[in-house]
Amino acid sequence: MSYKLEIQNIVASVTLGIEIPLEKLVERVEGVEYEPEQFPGLVYRLKKPKTASLIFSSGKIVCTGARSMKEVKEAVKKVVNTINRHAVRVPKKFKVEIQNIVASAKFDKRLNLDHIAFTLENSEYEPEQFPGLVYRMDNPNVAFLLFSSGKIVCTGGKTIKDVKTAIEKLERILKRIKAFV
Repeated sequence: MSYKLEIQNIVASVTLGIEIPLEKLVERVEGVEYEPEQFPGLVYRLKKPKTASLIFSSGKIVCTGARSMKEVKEAVKKVVNTINRHAVRVPKKFKVEIQNIVASAKFDKRLNLDHIAFTLENSEYEPEQFPGLVYRMDNPNVAFLLFSSGKIVCTGGKTIKDVKTAIEKLERILKRIKAFV
């Protein structure tokens, strides 16, 4: 069976190891949002790649919205360069960690969610509340939303390889329990 994998969102965190004067960024960088009474981080949105970064005074940055590892690198580089230019010198080396990858795929057959819910441990299905079934997998450690249409959403992967491995494993499990209709 085939499916087309689409990365929807990659969340990455960056640890610069320095204090960032957020007020300087607010004064000097256009379009940033900072309301410390509501949230301690500054929001910096990029148009290309279309991402949003939360910048904290602790030197931590959380970048979200990238759809590829290339976009993650590009967005982090732009944000770090902006901080370097407008607020404080940034170390040449810093740590970038992928926190979460959200991907979707669609199997070319429909799924029997009632059968999956009765057969698989670690699954939750309450069709009166939500049309998708939640299935948690241990290795790799991800969670899936499965829909009767055959569409699936995978969240929690730390690498694209994790996501692909998880989807292939899920497909084998669904075939074994005869969940495709």
